[in-house]
Amino acid sequence: MVNPQAQFSQAALHGVDTAMRLTQIGLNSAERLFKLQFQAGRALLEEHVRNLHSLTEGAPQELPARINTLAAQTLEQMVNHSRNTYEVLSATQNELTQLVEDQFSQLNRTVISSIDVLAKNAPAGSDAAVNALKSSLAASAAAVNSITKAAHQVAEFTETSVKAATAATADAVKTAANKASTPAA
Repeated sequence: MVNPQAQFSQAALHGVDTAMRLTQIGLNSAERLFKLQFQAGRALLEEHVRNLHSLTEGAPQELPARINTLAAQTLEQMVNHSRNTYEVLSATQNELTQLVEDQFSQLNRTVISSIDVLAKNAPAGSDAAVNALKSSLAASAAAVNSITKAAHQVAEFTETSVKAATAATADAVKTAANKASTPAA
């Protein structure tokens, strides 16, 4: 016999566990982003102080080349910071995706279990309806699985594209800095 109170209690506990996991993911992500921002702010402040000192030294005719070099370094740091931020957000998205997939899998198992209980208590001759229900559930699970695989492929493609764009931007900055700091002949 099915005990509805035990099932409700189990579902409530599962919901609390899921909410706690979701909260943990969010807090961990916020903490990583805060640390990243704090470290970037500290490094930026220290870098600006060093840059101000370096701009006051040397011959005045070298000033444009030094400014170009410093601008290129700053842009490169910004690209690196963007890359690090993207990695934190991507990791968070992966954790959230995994949580949703786990929840869907659990829901699917629960529904199948409920259908099995229903089938045991169903009147004679209802096998076709139960099998049709199981078949439609299997088809929807297969569709969700296909969509999940496609989403993973899109995420991998996006990550590869972002990494390639970041690398290309960093290379372009380095090339531009080298050209700008090289005196014209």
